[in-house]
Amino acid sequence: MKRTTTVIVLIAIVLGFSVALIYLWKKNQENPITYATDKASEQTIVVKTMATGSIVPKEEVLIKPNISGVVEEIYIEAGEFVKSGDLIAKIRVIPNVSTLTTAKNNIASNQTSVETAQINFKNQEAIYNRQKALFEKGVISANDFDGINNSYLQAKQSVEQSRISLNAARQNYDIIKTGTTVGLGNSAQTLVRATVSGMVLDVPIKEGNQVIEANNFNEGTSIASIADIKKMIFEGKIDESEVGKIKEGLPLEITVGAIDNKSFDAVLDYIAPKGVAENGAIQFAIKGTLDTIESTFIRAGLSANASIILDKAEKVLAIKEALVQYDPRTKQPFVEVATGDQKFERREVKLGISDGIYVQILEGVTANDEVKVWNQLQGIPDYARRN
Repeated sequence: MKRTTTVIVLIAIVLGFSVALIYLWKKNQENPITYATDKASEQTIVVKTMATGSIVPKEEVLIKPNISGVVEEIYIEAGEFVKSGDLIAKIRVIPNVSTLTTAKNNIASNQTSVETAQINFKNQEAIYNRQKALFEKGVISANDFDGINNSYLQAKQSVEQSRISLNAARQNYDIIKTGTTVGLGNSAQTLVRATVSGMVLDVPIKEGNQVIEANNFNEGTSIASIADIKKMIFEGKIDESEVGKIKEGLPLEITVGAIDNKSFDAVLDYIAPKGVAENGAIQFAIKGTLDTIESTFIRAGLSANASIILDKAEKVLAIKEALVQYDPRTKQPFVEVATGDQKFERREVKLGISDGIYVQILEGVTANDEVKVWNQLQGIPDYARRN
């Protein structure tokens, strides 16, 4: 029994020793870890945040009629260029029967007033002529003649005022009936003209549509919208988490989805003071004025993205941010710089701005230093790591 136990123990010892030898042999066959290195290089680092939106005209003018009626003719189409004063549309007035009747009655009333004033004037004129002859013969005094003269002048003035009222009544009747009248120029007319120069963006009405004039109680019907397409702005929204990083005057880089391989410069000139809740997040409206875009035609309403440049460092010494390590106790950044074959020393560094890929080196590393890639992936051949 004792002999059997001894044999089992010896066999276990031999097996354990064999396993240990096999493990050590395999461990010895593995290649030692070789760390790759990388050098600092000259980079242009841009720190930016993104905003989505669209391109719209800086000033879009809505052309509205100054009289209500039905559109009789339209002389423009969307996409055409017009100048201030160009004819856009013609309105046919549909008079209100009640208003037209009232205006017609006013003409009759004023006509009667004119006739009455003329009869009174003729009477006063006859009296004036008789009294003038008597005054010239010395029959009546100067005071009596002055009173007759004043009555004569008042009768003459009454005739003029009655005629003016009659003419105004006739003009009012013409405006109600036709939309225009003689002697008022452009203050009352059925022809709608452009008030600014630019491109016609939209003509929302058709011939036969009814339109309403713009007044204190109604904004009126838009006949057309006109804008200068050479003066465009970016309108977009930015999340509340980013709005604290931006300020007015920052440069923008605008990319338009419909225009490939081209960006446009702009300046951020408006940030909304109040946010709006959208899909559970607070969004702030922003606007940026594009620089002159004479060479490119940008259609109003195209979707666009704006890169808001928060900071920029051109042609500075930088390393990949993945090469930077941080002391677990002090949280200060450092790198390991090669001093020989697979020998490295720790070196404190002072960092500048970072774009998430490259970080600016202010102190601690030169362009000739080889920095250890401390977090390289295992199992990748050395030549692949270096490439």
